[in-house]
Amino acid sequence: MQNRSLSRRTVLASATVAAAGVVGMTATPAVAHRRDERLKKIIARMSIEAKIGQLFVPYFYGTSATSPSQFDQDRNLRELGVRTVAELIAKYQVGGVIYFSGWANNIQNPRQIADLTNGVQRASLALPTPIPSLISIDQEHGANVRIGSGATQLPGAMALGAGGSLLDARTAGRISGTELAALGIHQNFAPVADVNVNPANPIINVRSFGADAREVGRMVAAQVTGYQQVGVVACAKHFPGHGDTGEDSHTGLPVITHTREEWGRIDAPPFKAAIAAGVDSIMTAHLQVPALDPSNEPATLSPAILQGVLRDELGFDGVIVSDALNMRGVRTKYGDDRVPVLALKAGVDQLLFPPDIGVAYKGVLAAVRSGEITEDRLDESVLRILRLKDKVGLLSGSPYVSPKVVDRIVGAHKHQRAAARIAERTTTLLVNEDETLPLRRGQRKLLVVGASPAFPTDDTRTTVPELAKAFGELGYSTTHLATGRTPDAAKVDEAVAAARGRDAVVVTTDNVGPTSAQRTLVARLLATGVPVVHLAVRNPYDVAHLGDVPASLVSYGWTEVELRAAARVIAGRVEPRGKLPVPIQRADDPAEVLFHSGHGLSYDD
Repeated sequence: MQNRSLSRRTVLASATVAAAGVVGMTATPAVAHRRDERLKKIIARMSIEAKIGQLFVPYFYGTSATSPSQFDQDRNLRELGVRTVAELIAKYQVGGVIYFSGWANNIQNPRQIADLTNGVQRASLALPTPIPSLISIDQEHGANVRIGSGATQLPGAMALGAGGSLLDARTAGRISGTELAALGIHQNFAPVADVNVNPANPIINVRSFGADAREVGRMVAAQVTGYQQVGVVACAKHFPGHGDTGEDSHTGLPVITHTREEWGRIDAPPFKAAIAAGVDSIMTAHLQVPALDPSNEPATLSPAILQGVLRDELGFDGVIVSDALNMRGVRTKYGDDRVPVLALKAGVDQLLFPPDIGVAYKGVLAAVRSGEITEDRLDESVLRILRLKDKVGLLSGSPYVSPKVVDRIVGAHKHQRAAARIAERTTTLLVNEDETLPLRRGQRKLLVVGASPAFPTDDTRTTVPELAKAFGELGYSTTHLATGRTPDAAKVDEAVAAARGRDAVVVTTDNVGPTSAQRTLVARLLATGVPVVHLAVRNPYDVAHLGDVPASLVSYGWTEVELRAAARVIAGRVEPRGKLPVPIQRADDPAEVLFHSGHGLSYDD
């Protein structure tokens, strides 16, 4: 096909669905037809190479689009074949990029993110076909946060499930979406629609709203609405459901053994609810579901699952996003050149995080040139992606963001106050023997001890000192000792010694198992005779392994907002109101339920 340049003016003049109504509303058939006709004119002027580029959402290193650190330039050159993300966009004409904190070093603070976004968009508008990038992120909140410092932190999915408020779930989505949009990030890979029915699930767990399919569906729909009302593309994940697996698809290929009836009852309802709420995108899972596809292809590569079930049976016509293509679960049978081709043939539209963008791009290009993938099939996915860009306003005006708007919106006091109120409604009190809680007036000297996961976006801040700080701000005299998830005998002895002379001990746990050394720590602290309060900072299932603790709570996460809420509950400043969104089985007899879904004490009980 001839490569004909498309002017910026033509692209940016393309009308949006938002221009005909409110962002997030479904367009009427007539409006949708007119929109598609305009977008098809854009597609007709695109080269094959530009169309293929629109499908990819790669990672990159560095905090700047054009001048990252030398270290990040070297990493980009080694892994991507370019020095900067601007060069990456120019070389492959990619339709979007994804931001990561930590290892990718894309995120420092809101002002820096805004500068990075503007640099990405300048590079996109300098292409022969100047179409703005759809910038993506995994900002689930709770245990999975990318933007930390400066942005509002919100309770994660299972915490919101414990709160049980659809209004809170929707509000959390609106706050998060408002701040992301201010930063020029218009696609968030959230919410998680998986139903966590397996306590041993190593990858979903508290990222899920709970174990009840109907309730999860209601929360998912609420969050989808919240995000999309403020112009951010929501993404329900991981289809067809990752909630009942004991294996991580990052490192293996899990198998979901549900029957077709069980899948329809357990896994499908949240995705149906998301589709009914108008979700713009759905992410695939790298796992096998024999009941849906006897060939045992990973769902990401399965026409039977993506086309047969998601498109034809559930009626979803939005963008299908692959889960990250660098994950082991999708690379077990095919090479990195074939995986994106097979994903497209199965029905995927956006190809997320290819392990080698050059290999993936050339693989798709070869498939199109050979006729294995038709240009019509290519155009279907490009049209869906352009619809998203159109819907969030990227094609109707400037894609650039204003530092002044960022300063006013991101981390706004009203957002933080709302987040604190939501978090206080999620903390769950499981056990309170002999009215151990709330702490009494004379219990002013506290020891905070235990597992101390690093804050999701800042490994210099960890749970135990931050929780101690929260108690200090409430007027307590606190000391703290982080013992980690695997405390040795010396560290346990140190904790026991530190408990002497304290009025109470708050001990945190993180993912306690049957052989966990955290069990020893809690048992030794109980033996001191000092009142012990247990706080599970992630999994609600920890309490099943700890014996007879006099007081036990769950925060479902360890961000600052969740820890502050837990401290206020323990201190009696607010009532515990959370209710378990999952059942907790006995550790010694999993057939027996220790705490049923819906369990949660108050101080009046």
